[in-house]
Amino acid sequence: MHIAYNGWFWNQPHTGSGQYIRRLLHYLRRVVPDLQMTLVLPPGYRSPEDLPKDVSLVMTSGRGGKIGKVLFEQRTFPQMVARVGADIAHVPYWGAPFSSPAKLVTSVLDVIPLVYPEYYATGFFGRLYTSLVRASARGSAHILTLSENAKNDIIVYIDMPPDKVTVTYLAADEVYHPRMGAERDAAVREKYHLPDEFVLYLGGFDWRKQVNQLLYAYSYVLDGHDVPLVIAGREPQWGTKRFPDMRAYADELNLSDHIHWIGYVDEADKPSLYRLARVFVYPSLYEGFGLPVVEAMASGTPVVANEIPIMEEIVGDGAYLVKDGSPRRMAGAIIALLLQEPLREAMITQGLSRATQFSWRKTAQRTLEVYQRVLNDS
Repeated sequence: MHIAYNGWFWNQPHTGSGQYIRRLLHYLRRVVPDLQMTLVLPPGYRSPEDLPKDVSLVMTSGRGGKIGKVLFEQRTFPQMVARVGADIAHVPYWGAPFSSPAKLVTSVLDVIPLVYPEYYATGFFGRLYTSLVRASARGSAHILTLSENAKNDIIVYIDMPPDKVTVTYLAADEVYHPRMGAERDAAVREKYHLPDEFVLYLGGFDWRKQVNQLLYAYSYVLDGHDVPLVIAGREPQWGTKRFPDMRAYADELNLSDHIHWIGYVDEADKPSLYRLARVFVYPSLYEGFGLPVVEAMASGTPVVANEIPIMEEIVGDGAYLVKDGSPRRMAGAIIALLLQEPLREAMITQGLSRATQFSWRKTAQRTLEVYQRVLNDS
């Protein structure tokens, strides 16, 4: 079996798609050491990082930018699939070609632009690209996605038959563990100038992440509990509909003296950051999976999140879920996990147990089953 992969996001490990393709190929290699894999790289990639053993590389040339991405997806990648003679073409993100010389498997990690088009499918190019990839996804022999919640949305918004969509859950990598690397943890604390105790948010800042809910909740926490809030993640250009200005909102709530904005965090530092936090808060309104929550649970850090369908599916009883997106209830959950040691220990134990139910080995095995099914359907 020979699989050719679209490698557009390979050198972007800070993105969900970049993390997904890297981990998937590494674990496919572990599960099937002799699986033939070819990674087709976009223009400009000359030194791919973190490449698994015995993965063939195909370099390409062409334009960059948005137009270059479409050309790579629709023209260059299919041409390279034909050239290497692959049995299956796997696009590990929502960007399938209309025509493929091999059986096409597409990973649709979420359908956020279809659920919230007013925020994520804006402008002429945004609307056009969303329409393009929605239509092209329907031509896939099979779609992989990350949760039952995402599968249901794919069935509704892309109009795919349920038997053509398979859930392959993500997982925390092995480095996310409650007892690993005290020296590393100390180095990370010093690198990012972290306080002795803190509550953590790590993630994006677009509208659906609901960082404003966390900030409002924190204004209640600070009424009686002076524990700093650390906000981690690459900051966007603030002040748009998609990215409301959270720094300005923090100023408006008089929180600035209590917040540490530490910016982008290196992948290697994330396990320590989770372990050092007293509580991890993830107030998102919508996710395809919600990997940071599983990473935090695997690190032995209690989690607070909103009670939304995807969080109920992924965390089960392994996190403190807040009803109705209420900032007051979120504040109460944070305070309870800071002060009530029995509750805190119970959440840590339940979170660790829940995190172990997900594994990249299972994800790789499930993906291989889909590959085999697609080939057999011919």
